[in-house]
Amino acid sequence: MAFPLPRPTRPELPQRRVRTLECGQGAVRAVRFNVDGNYCLTCGSDKTLKLWNPHKGTALRSYQGHGYEVLDAAGSFDNSHLCSCGADKTVALWDVATGQVLRKYRGHAGKVNCVQFNEEATIIVSGSIDSTVRCWDCRSRRPDPVQLLDEAKDGVSSVKLSNQEILSGSVDGHVRRYDLRAGQLYCDYVGSPITCVCFSKDGQCTLAASLDSTLRLLDKDTGELLGEYKGHRSTTYRLDCVLSEQDTHVGCASEDGQVYFWDLVEGSLARSLPVGRGVVQSLSFHPTLPCLLAATEGQVQLWHKESFQEQ
Repeated sequence: MAFPLPRPTRPELPQRRVRTLECGQGAVRAVRFNVDGNYCLTCGSDKTLKLWNPHKGTALRSYQGHGYEVLDAAGSFDNSHLCSCGADKTVALWDVATGQVLRKYRGHAGKVNCVQFNEEATIIVSGSIDSTVRCWDCRSRRPDPVQLLDEAKDGVSSVKLSNQEILSGSVDGHVRRYDLRAGQLYCDYVGSPITCVCFSKDGQCTLAASLDSTLRLLDKDTGELLGEYKGHRSTTYRLDCVLSEQDTHVGCASEDGQVYFWDLVEGSLARSLPVGRGVVQSLSFHPTLPCLLAATEGQVQLWHKESFQEQ
């Protein structure tokens, strides 16, 4: 006879601060886990990019080559390359091992807010205050982008990629999804400047944070509003939103020094983490564990579930 499967355990949320990294980069503008969650990148207002092992608290390498503050960064699927962007209007492609800039892409007319690799790390997608999303081919020597998406009416604050889609959020209050295979653009109007967008892990939904202190969960295909989450403060800064590793909770940084998590289905506030006194600038959720990086002022904090034991 077959025994019933054990009930899945209730997903845990990060709630214990395990480590604080003093980054020494001025204000940390963004923190990003790499693909497998073993390392992270921090983007500093002092023009540097740093690679860390946050679980051990060790800085591995510093990358210098931007002319102004670094605003976002991402690692490639095989951890061999990084891309970054900044207020110097450039997008940079780096060799992780040597710390050298391999390519610099100049074409944006204003500071570049966000940057992402595609799945194969052959294309870098960047979004800028100049209202455009540009796609750069890492393999060619061409100085101009292979694709220019200029539908936004105001600055692009956030871009995310799935295997055939580009999701962008703009200060004009629109979430735009470009289906590259079908050559289609889908647009949802939120009504408030958007600070961050992301896909759910199952690819069915999109999450958008905006400057009316509201997170919205949208059905990706229909644009239907599935949930609204409130309680944090977001009125001035470009703050990150995240989904937990199992899509059970949505989280958002806040200007009151906290990180808030809500139950995705119920919409109820599940937890708030007291990160600091200043604005929580950036968040990154671990791809497979209930583990969170939160950047505030010049430091990054690593948060784990309550039962976490250090190895």
